[in-house]
Amino acid sequence: MKSLEGCRLTIGSYPPFTYNAYGGGGKATVIPSQKNNLLHVSFSSETFSIPPLNSRTTKFLSLPFPPGLKIEMSMDKLEGTIDKKSGEVLLKFESKFIFSIGAKLKFPALIVNSLLKTGKVKSKLHQEEGQVLQENGKIKLVGISTIPITGNKILDTFLGLPNEALAELQCEIK
Repeated sequence: MKSLEGCRLTIGSYPPFTYNAYGGGGKATVIPSQKNNLLHVSFSSETFSIPPLNSRTTKFLSLPFPPGLKIEMSMDKLEGTIDKKSGEVLLKFESKFIFSIGAKLKFPALIVNSLLKTGKVKSKLHQEEGQVLQENGKIKLVGISTIPITGNKILDTFLGLPNEALAELQCEIK
């Protein structure tokens, strides 16, 4: 699986970040299934890469992220199923998002647990629909997560934690 440009991340009622995740991804281990059309896949957290959100990859309100701001993602789990017949994908995603300002100031990790899927997702704040696996391998995964408080009063207040987040990920699966 490869991540592509055209991704979006939204937290709470803030406008979305547009994110060019091109160059990320990794290879999955395919686990045999009783059903011929269903593939069980698991990606290694040690080899799967996710580009950071920074001034080169991310825009907010059509402006590049300010230099020095960075959000790095540390994936803990990405596994689930791909239905070869319908093109539907369902992946359990667990990750930590670490926000930093410059080299010195790091905030506690935002814990993100979500089901990324090709179907519809809907919550109190967000609604979006993914896109099933196309013949060219392109796919749009969407997921909603409730981000818990971090314990850092500044970050928790600024993001209104706990709060809902929406991910829209453009990917390619080969």
